[in-house]
Amino acid sequence: MSFQLQNEPFKASINSSNLNEVLMPPKTSKRGYPVAVLAGIEGDRAVLWHVFSHAAKLQQTLLLNGGRNDSKAVYNFHESIVNALRITLKEGVRSVIIVSPPKTNYSQEFQNHIQSHHTWLVQGPNKATFSTITGSATTPAQIVALTKTAAFKKSISKTTSEETENLLEILEKKLSEPENLVSFPLVDVENMVFNVHAAGKPHPDYLLLTDTYLSRSSQKNRIHRLIQIAKNKGVKTKIVNAESAAGKRLTQFGGIVCLAKLEQ
Repeated sequence: MSFQLQNEPFKASINSSNLNEVLMPPKTSKRGYPVAVLAGIEGDRAVLWHVFSHAAKLQQTLLLNGGRNDSKAVYNFHESIVNALRITLKEGVRSVIIVSPPKTNYSQEFQNHIQSHHTWLVQGPNKATFSTITGSATTPAQIVALTKTAAFKKSISKTTSEETENLLEILEKKLSEPENLVSFPLVDVENMVFNVHAAGKPHPDYLLLTDTYLSRSSQKNRIHRLIQIAKNKGVKTKIVNAESAAGKRLTQFGGIVCLAKLEQ
């Protein structure tokens, strides 16, 4: 079976509940919700993939303009990867999987670059979670094979678990603050996201909802409209597995909350 990456984006199915992957035709498969971003780093390129709960889609290919022994070229290469990651991270997905071939140190070199030049990625409340896998993930065939491995399943579980723990910490901190920084149920979330807020007042920062809330809701069009408007306004949006610790906490609020922040 062949894939056309430009006209019909490649998708590999990833079941969010048991992570049993099968290959699905592009026209019949569904992406599901965003789970992680995966970067396959080779000697001369990096290929980034959006990983959804039911699919993986090619995002971007970045080339190393120079040799691995050229420190400036490698620095610029790593910077281009970080810049590509920013887009997905700003949308609320903060799980990153790095894949590089065996007997190479490409993953470690990239992580060293982050530690030296981008500590915001690994520290603070909005930090990303990183994990590494040995293998190759630059072609459709490689990504299909990778998603079937135990290492991939373990990595997805690890990064998403850490990410939801970070979200849970943010939620609990907001709840303990005197300002009204947590909105629920749906109508209050809409008010927070849709309305214009004055300086010094809470502004929407995170929109969190569980996969169960989304799948079982009788108002899917209303919720999808909310999600789209939130994204358009730069609100970080995250759909959380209802069985995770963060998901169970969100369920106590009805399955959807908006976390706000104070802006001057």
